Amino acid sequence: MEQEGTRVTGRRRGRPRAAQVGAARGRIIAAATQEFAERGYEAASIRSIARRAEVDPALIRHYFDDKQALVAAVVEVPLRPDRIVQGALDGPLDAVGAGLVAGVLRAWDSPAVRPAALAALRGAVGHGPVSRMLREFLRRELMHRIATRLVEAGVDDGEAQLRAEFAVSQLVGLIMVRYVLVAEPLASLDPGEIVRRLAPVVQFHLDGGAGFQSGAGLDSGGPAAKNSPHDE
Repeated sequence: MEQEGTRVTGRRRGRPRAAQVGAARGRIIAAATQEFAERGYEAASIRSIARRAEVDPALIRHYFDDKQALVAAVVEVPLRPDRIVQGALDGPLDAVGAGLVAGVLRAWDSPAVRPAALAALRGAVGHGPVSRMLREFLRRELMHRIATRLVEAGVDDGEAQLRAEFAVSQLVGLIMVRYVLVAEPLASLDPGEIVRRLAPVVQFHLDGGAGFQSGAGLDSGGPAAKNSPHDE
């Protein structure tokens, strides 16, 4: 045991110092930013980012779970669209529409997420390397995951992609009107009411139109059961 007043020489064993951790993490994020900008989300890999940052790939996985987590760090958004989608896809296929709408609302209604998410969304619809990376990320982690789930259920690949894009278009429209335009009354509408109204529409696209043709997922006997989703 050290006596009072003695100086410690040499490095203490155990975890690296906070400054070292911060420096390594910063190099990884900087390298990921450059790699995504130059190669895009699809082509960039953990190994290529590690080479650019001059670190071992295992160190990247130590600080970040996966490439998706790196994207969130690069754009400084505490939001993981891939997890929102996967959470919905883990359930029954006929409940995916409700899961997607509810997941989007939970994430975007969070005051800790919304400002950064709005900035990222504006970047995604702009021009430049970061917008390219974000568009590739959203296409891969949202549309591709949904389409893959549909293919696993027996839907043709091309049809599955089309259904996924239609479904995501409804979610993007919700985000734009409720959070970007802040249009009333939708901006202040109770999330449960939004899920009740919008989930059947999203499910309609996932089912390839079968939901509204059969009336599945809608209030039986109500006017919505007799109308198309565009008649509301």
